[in-house]
Amino acid sequence: MTTATSPRELAHPARDEIRLEGVLHALSDPMRLRVVRELAAAGSEVACSYIELPVTKSTTTHHFRVLRESGVIRQTYRGTAKMNGLRRDDLEALFPGLLDTVLSAAESQAARLGTTQP
Repeated sequence: MTTATSPRELAHPARDEIRLEGVLHALSDPMRLRVVRELAAAGSEVACSYIELPVTKSTTTHHFRVLRESGVIRQTYRGTAKMNGLRRDDLEALFPGLLDTVLSAAESQAARLGTTQP
């Protein structure tokens, strides 16, 4: 795990530290999967405030932390905003096709259930 050297720098696992079971755990929660789907749809880094979840701010923070610590997303500060982006390259290198398969399955499920959230 790369450790933070200052309060404005967040710890992220190195590529070789990312584990399948951690990624699958992170993606198994509907709110975290929603975050990942929205990040994938955005196609670039977005601020935390870009993604609205129907949970408290502290719970939202928890979900982002789980995604970061599992290696699914990278968070960086840009001024006062915490920016979030998928670690697509790392996930694809370690688990080819996994992220795209999960995103496709989530899209199919949303269509089947008639939900509109990305």
